[in-house]
Amino acid sequence: MDLFLLKKVIGLLLMPVNLILLLLLFALIFYKVKPGLSFKCLVLGFFTLLLSSLPPVADKMMAPIESQYEAFRRSSKPVDYIVILGCSHSNDDALPAIAQLEYCSLQRLAEAVRIYKLHPEATLVSTGSAVTQGTTNAEKVRQAAISLGIPEHKVINENNARDTEEEAELVAPRVRGKHMVLVTNADHMPRAMAYFKAQGLNPTPAPAAFWVKGEQQNKEWHYYFPHAKTLVQSTRAWYESLGQLALWFKSLI
Repeated sequence: MDLFLLKKVIGLLLMPVNLILLLLLFALIFYKVKPGLSFKCLVLGFFTLLLSSLPPVADKMMAPIESQYEAFRRSSKPVDYIVILGCSHSNDDALPAIAQLEYCSLQRLAEAVRIYKLHPEATLVSTGSAVTQGTTNAEKVRQAAISLGIPEHKVINENNARDTEEEAELVAPRVRGKHMVLVTNADHMPRAMAYFKAQGLNPTPAPAAFWVKGEQQNKEWHYYFPHAKTLVQSTRAWYESLGQLALWFKSLI
């Protein structure tokens, strides 16, 4: 198993849902031999699931991550490149390209198109490889961008990057010395900026798809109840927190 795949596997195992499932599994395994330990695993699994599914808790986790960068406004100087970091899609030729994009890629593309409308002098750069066989994420996003009216000659691909660090390394030679806008999800932006700054770049951040929106006071009653969508938000906040921790450890080596 290569280092990239090992990193992905460890990351998945440390996600809230998998931790909860492991705790419930241990509760079943130790039910007869160690009932006390079994009960503790069950209680811990329950409260982990409950807290991860509560919107107030998820917002508290996510807000410090997303608040580091504000939404993009029209720039006072021309934009040379709008770099869209890769995410994911499903290859299905029966669907138009835009329908093959997963939410994260669709959200990033929508923000990039919005910025392009403000700065039509810019060129879009879509990044991201194919995790499995098929069209790369960069190419699929390019196809979707063209279908939304972006001129074909205004969208270019960087197909070979598997993660954010590789995307920064691959894009850096093209955009160095240029005014570049970096588009990714708001929760991913702090880590993405760190990788691009490590390449000697200083991109203008353009975070997309904020989880935490509006005033957190005076919410409606259902805001305080568990929700499946909130579990996704908690997972993203946990994932990005682990990613930033890994970056910190890497900087010490």
